[in-house]
Amino acid sequence: MPLPSFQEQFAALIAAPSVSCTQPNWDQSNAPVIELLAAWLGDLGFACETQQIAPGKFNLLASYGSGPGGLVLAGHSDTVPFDAALWQTDPLKLTEVGDRWVGLGSCDMKGFFALAIEAVRPLLDQPFKQPLLILATCDEESSMAGARALAEAGRPLGRAAVIGEPTGLKPIRLHKGVMMERIDILGQSGHSSDPALGRSALEAMQDVMGELRGLRAQWQREFNNPQFGVPQPTLNLGCIHGGDNPNRICGQCALEFDLRPLPGMDPEQLREAIRGKLQPLALKHQVRIDYGPLFPAVPPFEQSADAELVRLAERLTGHSAQAVAFGTEAPYLQQLGCETLVLGPGDIDCAHQPGEHLELARIEPTVALLRQLIQHYCLTRSEDVQRR
Repeated sequence: MPLPSFQEQFAALIAAPSVSCTQPNWDQSNAPVIELLAAWLGDLGFACETQQIAPGKFNLLASYGSGPGGLVLAGHSDTVPFDAALWQTDPLKLTEVGDRWVGLGSCDMKGFFALAIEAVRPLLDQPFKQPLLILATCDEESSMAGARALAEAGRPLGRAAVIGEPTGLKPIRLHKGVMMERIDILGQSGHSSDPALGRSALEAMQDVMGELRGLRAQWQREFNNPQFGVPQPTLNLGCIHGGDNPNRICGQCALEFDLRPLPGMDPEQLREAIRGKLQPLALKHQVRIDYGPLFPAVPPFEQSADAELVRLAERLTGHSAQAVAFGTEAPYLQQLGCETLVLGPGDIDCAHQPGEHLELARIEPTVALLRQLIQHYCLTRSEDVQRR
C-alpha cells in the first residue's frame, strides 16, 4: 500500500483523538497517533520503538541511520481538551478555511510530524552519516510524563534537538519554568461569636498570601532577564477555597498558585524558601499547613546563544533566537545532552483555542527548513561540519 500523501497524513493525525488532561473524564490514550506514525515511519525504513509510559500512554522513538550524534525532531502527540460547540468546523477534521488548515493539533502540534516526514522523504535515498530520530511524546499538555520518563532513563538521543512547538518559525532558546503549587491549611472551626473557640484557617492563609507576595517582590528584585516580554519571574495567586458560613470560624482553606521562574532559578530552592515562610505561620496561628506541587515542576530552559544549533537556526530562519513565557519539553531533552531549540510553524496565539489552525504559507518554508537541518546534521559527517 503506498504511503499516504502529506495532506492525508496531516488529516489523519488531526482525526486521531489524543486529548491529555488531568481530569479523567477528558483524558484519552495517544495510541492512535503513535500507531499511525509508527506505520508510516516504518514503511520509510525507520526503526520504530514504542515505549509505554502508563496505561494507554506511549512515546515513539523512530530512528533512521545509526551512530552517535545526529538530529532529533521532537513533538508531543497529545492535544488539550476542546469544546466542539465553540468551533465553527469539526475540531477532529482537517478543514481548509481560506489560507489556513483548521483542526485540533494543527498548530499545537501533531501537524509537525507530517511536516517532518515530508521533509525527510526525498532524502532517504542518500546515505545518512548520522542518525535522524523522530520523537513523539505523550501527555505534554498535562503531566509531561513522556518527556520526564525519557530524561529519567538517561538514554542519549542526538547531538541536536528541535521541538516543533508553535513559534511562528522563529527560534526560541529560552523559556520560563512552570510551577503549579497548592497550600492547604487545617485550623479549627467554631462559633464565630467567640474567637477562642477556633483557629481560623482563613486568617492564617491571609498571612501566607502576604508572605508569598513578599517573596514575589524579593525574587522580582533579584532576578531579571530583559529577553523576556515579562522580564521578571511571576507568581499568580490563582484560586482560593475556604470556610462554609459567615457565622463559623473557618476550619479549612486551600490556595493554588502559579510560579514562573526564569532560567537560573531552581524550583526546589524556591520551594524551600516558601517552606521557610510557612513554618513560623503554622506556629503563630496554631494550624497545620501542608504545601506541595500540583505536579512536578517544568524547569526553566536556556540554550547558550553561541550553540551550533542556535547559530544555524538563526542563519536559516533569518531571525535571532528569542525567549517565550510558555513551557515546553526542551529542558528534558537538554538533560539528555542535546543542544535544544524550540522552533515550529504554528502561532501560539491560536493554540488551545477554538479554530486552532496552521497558515498554509508556513508549510513550504517549514519543510524546507527541516530538510536543511536534516541535511546539516545527518547527511554531513560531524568532522566535515567542524572544519567549516
